[in-house]
Amino acid sequence: MINSARPTARSRFRRAALILALAMGGCARYTPLPLSTAAPLPAQLPASETLHGPLTAGQVVTLALANNPDLKAARLKRGIAAGQSTQAGILANPSLSGALLPLLSGAGTVSAWNLGITQDIKNIITYRSRKREAKANERQIDADIVWQEWQVAGQARQIATDLIIGARNRESYLAAYQLLAGRNARLERALAARSVTLVTAAPDRVPLQSARTALDALDQQQLALMHQLDALLGLAPDVVVPLAAQPDLPAFDPAEIRAQIATLPDRRPDLLALRMGYAAADEQLRQAVQSQFPDLILGGSVASDNSRVINGGPNVQVGLPIFDRGQGNIAIARATREQLHADYDARLAAAVGTAGALLREYEQLSAQLAIARRDLPAARLAATRAQAAFGASNLDERGYVDLVSNRSAKEQEIMTLELALLDRQIAVQTLVGAGLPAVDLTVGAK
Repeated sequence: MINSARPTARSRFRRAALILALAMGGCARYTPLPLSTAAPLPAQLPASETLHGPLTAGQVVTLALANNPDLKAARLKRGIAAGQSTQAGILANPSLSGALLPLLSGAGTVSAWNLGITQDIKNIITYRSRKREAKANERQIDADIVWQEWQVAGQARQIATDLIIGARNRESYLAAYQLLAGRNARLERALAARSVTLVTAAPDRVPLQSARTALDALDQQQLALMHQLDALLGLAPDVVVPLAAQPDLPAFDPAEIRAQIATLPDRRPDLLALRMGYAAADEQLRQAVQSQFPDLILGGSVASDNSRVINGGPNVQVGLPIFDRGQGNIAIARATREQLHADYDARLAAAVGTAGALLREYEQLSAQLAIARRDLPAARLAATRAQAAFGASNLDERGYVDLVSNRSAKEQEIMTLELALLDRQIAVQTLVGAGLPAVDLTVGAK
């Protein structure tokens, strides 16, 4: 009997070991992911067959969307949301309990034992609502990421355009400074020769200093913009990104933009994200209401006492909602939903209001630019005549410099208005999503 019993025990042990090995085989394993020890900042643009020569603003946007460090990190949130959605779609595991009670004393003859299994029913009641909440959260994160992409794309357009316009305008600023610097040098020589007085030379130093200050401010702005562009593209500081001579922006039609404003609630990612967040909060309120159902655990058990008497049957465990009826959780969920409702209304009002305000500013700048361009030919003609008169000794140098400086000031005014106009155009196009990625609301819809 003893020898015949050993193979049975061994076979049981082997089966148990095999079952345990199979269960462990399906488990996830830990792998380390060490942090970087140096800043991941490339010293040059990524190699690409599509990037040759100076980059357009559109190519800069493409690079920013692909290489921006913050966007790379944000996109990983999709994996977190997908995991949470998967977890929400899994029912709670049943609980298995058992005990072996060896006989210590008394009239019994064998060891007692019991075995039971139970399942939480409330978890099943809220299952569908929890799943819908997780899907809404997943879609909210996707919309948040697209909104962040809009912001990065808008910044890339803005910075690239400002750099292009700034490089183009620098020639005018430099010419104005050189003209005044040449006159100032001649006045300094005249002062040294005592052919003019300090009172005569002093008024020319003010515009010279203003011209130099304007040129220095432009250079400082260009350097700051270059650093901002490097950071946006994930590059090391002082990497010079070659840019085209003219910005390529999406076509701008104020009438079309006004029509697109009406569809912002269905297109703008931040508004869609708030809608998904509101849907998730609504499901949380639904779960809080459903959780008023008393805790209910169903199961069954079987047991044997020390005299081999075996009992079995179902068992029920019901929570008594005497003190906690979920009233606090319901109040929190309802207040959260109301807050998100107000947040959505505020964001929608701000989106529509900001877009409308930018369009009005665009129209005002367009009118001012038209007036400045209308006056420019007269200023250029006066400067041309002054140059001819000065060459024929019919105009003194002070008058010549004043008329040429007036032309330069008018040109700089137009440049400033053009840049401001482009800034408003880019801002409103970013707000309405012109040429930018769209949100796919089918993500996680099933």
